[in-house]
Amino acid sequence: PPPAIENRPKRTGGGRDIIVSIDAGHGGADPGAIGRSGLYEKHVTLAIARAVAEYLNRQDGISARLTRDSDFFIPLQRRRQIARHEHKADIFMSIHADSAPNRAARGASVFALSLQGANSATSSFAQRLAEQENKADLIGGAVVESGTITDVLASLAVEGSLKHSLDMGGILLSHMHPVVGKLHSPRVEQAGFAVLKEPGMVSLLVETGFISNAEEEAKLGTAAYQRELAQAIGEGVLRFCRQYPVPGTWFDRN
Repeated sequence: PPPAIENRPKRTGGGRDIIVSIDAGHGGADPGAIGRSGLYEKHVTLAIARAVAEYLNRQDGISARLTRDSDFFIPLQRRRQIARHEHKADIFMSIHADSAPNRAARGASVFALSLQGANSATSSFAQRLAEQENKADLIGGAVVESGTITDVLASLAVEGSLKHSLDMGGILLSHMHPVVGKLHSPRVEQAGFAVLKEPGMVSLLVETGFISNAEEEAKLGTAAYQRELAQAIGEGVLRFCRQYPVPGTWFDRN
């Protein structure tokens, strides 16, 4: 079974926990981006994902779980299936660290799925990143899924999960900004990210910074910065849960 980080005892108050599935990008045979000093994205994403889960599991009304808790590869489709069907997640976040040919590129970003389909994006930056991240299955040796995402997009539109993804993305950006110092994009970008194509969940891809930037690579490799950034992400999740409480959950009844 996929790993879960155990909850600490929490206050009672009625209502179920919000389930947050946190996905550490890349892993195993797929290292993700590699910084000039040799920092692997797959290690950064796992450290931050663990820290976010630990922070959230200290809060009332939230249970956080991980798609992976060690260094192994999971196909993109499998990641979102774990979140939706095994974790029964309300919220899915895939944690990454970006890379660009321009070594000066820096800043954090948050992405949601594009409603216009796999080949549309809100910017060339979002399109490039989606293409880059969607290659993970090829690197890891997975069988790449085929077919249309029309039904998925219809479900997303009907259930309102895309709207809430955009709402939560904006909240995350506002909480991350003071920690990272710069946002690569001040708004939630959208593109055809394969890992986000699962209906019924608030789904976001969080780029924590540019591992290709020497300054940001140095920060992303330190445990203190990873924890600080993870707390900012966790606080953003909490604020979203309070502002948009899911019916029947602890946040809806307290």
